[in-house]
Amino acid sequence: MDLHYLMLFLHIAGVTVWVGGMFFAYVCLRPVAASQLEPPARLTLWRGVFARFFPAVWVSVLAILGSGLAMMLAVGMKAAPIYWHLMFGIGLVMMLIFMHVFFAPWRRLQRAVDAADWPAGAAVLGQIRKLVALNTTLGFINIAVATLGHLLAH
Repeated sequence: MDLHYLMLFLHIAGVTVWVGGMFFAYVCLRPVAASQLEPPARLTLWRGVFARFFPAVWVSVLAILGSGLAMMLAVGMKAAPIYWHLMFGIGLVMMLIFMHVFFAPWRRLQRAVDAADWPAGAAVLGQIRKLVALNTTLGFINIAVATLGHLLAH
């Protein structure tokens, strides 16, 4: 088996889980939860959703980073197309945003829900919402670069 295709599969699978999950959470789940659930139920729901989603994001981040680097190194960093470097840069920014969410606001959300501090939980959920919106947008930009980036080489 050509290792390139395995790396490409891992890369696309990771992007699908991460960006698709953010899209679902932001566009589908968030508006319904906000309109139908009171803060205690809504914040408890999000605590549970993130507790299940974030481990999958960590696996996705590792798969995307590892497979992306493997594919770039296979052709050589200098020989890799410019749009691969652009994808890499955007991806690193996305990973840093995720790590910030995971290590800061997510921890504060857990503490707020555990303490039944609904105003604090709502405030931190608002921070997470903005960062997820940013990362979802960056994810779609990166998908555009991945699929249309070859046009930059011409």
